[in-house]
Amino acid sequence: MVHHRSRSHGRERDRDRVKDDKRSSKQDPPDEYRKRRRSRSRDHDEEHPRRQRERSNSRAKDEERKDKKRKRDKSEERRARKAEKLRIREEEEARQVAELSVYSATDNPFHDVNLGQQFRWHKKNEKDRKQGLSLAEAQHKDAIRRQDAKEELERLNRRRAEREAEQRLREEEESRMARMAESAQMSDWIAKDGEFQLEQERSRAAIRIREKRAKAIDFLALNLKYAHPLDEDHNEDDAGLEIDLDEPYNIFDNLSPDQIDELHDDIERYLSLETSEVDIDFWTNMMVVCKDRIDRIKASEHMGVEASVAVESEITALLSGKSYDHLATLQKQIQAKLASGEPIDTDYWEGLLKRLLVWKAKAKLKSLHEVVVRNRLEQLRKRQRDEALHAQEELLAGVARSAAQGLKDANYVVPVTTAEADTQEDMEPYDRSMSPPLIDITKLTEDERQIDIVTELDDLRALLKQRRTVAASRFVPKAAQPMVEVEVPEIASGADLASEALYRAEAERELDEEEELFNLEENIANPTSYNWEDKYRPRKPRYFNRVHTGYEWNKYNQTHYDVDNPPPKVVQGYKFNIFYPDLIDKSKAPTYKIVREAGNEDTVLLHFSAGPPYEDIGFRIVNREWEFSHKRGFRSSFDRGCLSLWFNFRRNFYRK
Repeated sequence: MVHHRSRSHGRERDRDRVKDDKRSSKQDPPDEYRKRRRSRSRDHDEEHPRRQRERSNSRAKDEERKDKKRKRDKSEERRARKAEKLRIREEEEARQVAELSVYSATDNPFHDVNLGQQFRWHKKNEKDRKQGLSLAEAQHKDAIRRQDAKEELERLNRRRAEREAEQRLREEEESRMARMAESAQMSDWIAKDGEFQLEQERSRAAIRIREKRAKAIDFLALNLKYAHPLDEDHNEDDAGLEIDLDEPYNIFDNLSPDQIDELHDDIERYLSLETSEVDIDFWTNMMVVCKDRIDRIKASEHMGVEASVAVESEITALLSGKSYDHLATLQKQIQAKLASGEPIDTDYWEGLLKRLLVWKAKAKLKSLHEVVVRNRLEQLRKRQRDEALHAQEELLAGVARSAAQGLKDANYVVPVTTAEADTQEDMEPYDRSMSPPLIDITKLTEDERQIDIVTELDDLRALLKQRRTVAASRFVPKAAQPMVEVEVPEIASGADLASEALYRAEAERELDEEEELFNLEENIANPTSYNWEDKYRPRKPRYFNRVHTGYEWNKYNQTHYDVDNPPPKVVQGYKFNIFYPDLIDKSKAPTYKIVREAGNEDTVLLHFSAGPPYEDIGFRIVNREWEFSHKRGFRSSFDRGCLSLWFNFRRNFYRK
């Protein structure tokens, strides 16, 4: 400001001098005027350094003022104090604005004209003054009161938080106890369900044994039935008591590979359901033997039967006849030999150790079988005693009745019927002409001479050998019997009238020119047993099938044949109509699949399967590619108990 003010005064003096010079130049003579100009220029030269000094001083003061202001701005405490004051002032203004925006001093429900002013407790202040309290003491007392109220509020909040935490912990504990009770109940249900399934499996095994259609697993379950001490409740169920049981692991000798795989699955099912330690140990050992038999079958396929039999015979000669303790000692010796690090044949000793585990399992099964035999003998003795007591009672009752009747039964003579006498008299003596004549080998053809000739003695020896094999085995698997086609009259089932009407309509429909009946059922190579055959009797479904034949006029046939001399007919499609009127679960449609056989490229097996009570059936068809377009006659539907599968084969057209 000083600098700007000095500059303004200098401009005014220069302006006045210019005016005086103009005025004097008009009034004074030239000499006086020149003298005055020189003196003024001299004064101006003397004044110019003074102006520069004033300007420099003013610049220094401005710089000093800016430095002080910069230093003040760098003070953090000052900035913090100013920010706090500004925040408090803004909050107060915001509070006042909020209060005044809702109510005003003239319009409020409290009828308070001083609503916009801060509340002051005048009566309290007067009371404090009367008590002799100064302003500082009253403020200190209010501060203590506010502090106590604040502490009380914090204490109440803390107690409320503790109550909420306790309530939350109590709810969590209650929910945890509820979950534990629910899981315990669920575990009981699962255990009961497992026990029920196990009892059902045992009941099915007893039913199959009683009806003479037992499987391999049924004999193992029967073997395990007598492994426990028998109670009074088990005396009524004597199913399979008359069957002689061999060691459980010998059952694999008469089973095919497919039956062994099926037995493996059955053992797994029993092992998942059993809870007794003895039963679990039995099924575990059986699983070890079963897996070993499956591995041996696979090894014989890779190595050859002769090599596998040689290795097995060597191991059998080494391990057979040894007790479980001896086998355990031998196992420890082999493990120590493998762990010693000596130069040995590791593959041989590891294979021997693996087979040793199998023989240990067999030793356990053999010891358990001894317990089974003892319990079965005790059960048989008990049943014989009961039968003897019952027979004795009946005999005594009969003797008492005979004594009461007297001696009239002593003269009773059994007559000989005339039919028996006539039969003995009419018996014709044997004559050599009754037997077929002997065949002269010289009169046989060349092909018939190549057939092996078996004498009567050799035939009798072979028959006795087969009988001994059957008698020595405790379980003889049921072979698949070929199905004999017997034409039976068509009788309505009565279960589903709509399905019967469909069958009759399909049977009465006339065949087309190029259609023929196709009711030749194919025997299934490996018939499977059904899980539901204990409840329902399996039976074959009814069917009415057609085969569509025709001529193929390809280039070759067009060249070599004509309409008067047509080529041979070929199969162009099939129409299968299979009826399942008594299907238990009608929500699941029957299914079909194509089974291809190795070495047979011309035909395939079309396999149909459904649920209970129907068995699977199969038909042999031509192996060609199907046409799956509905426009070309394809149909696959299941409606009102009738499975319809119509299809034609794809025709290939070749163009040049």
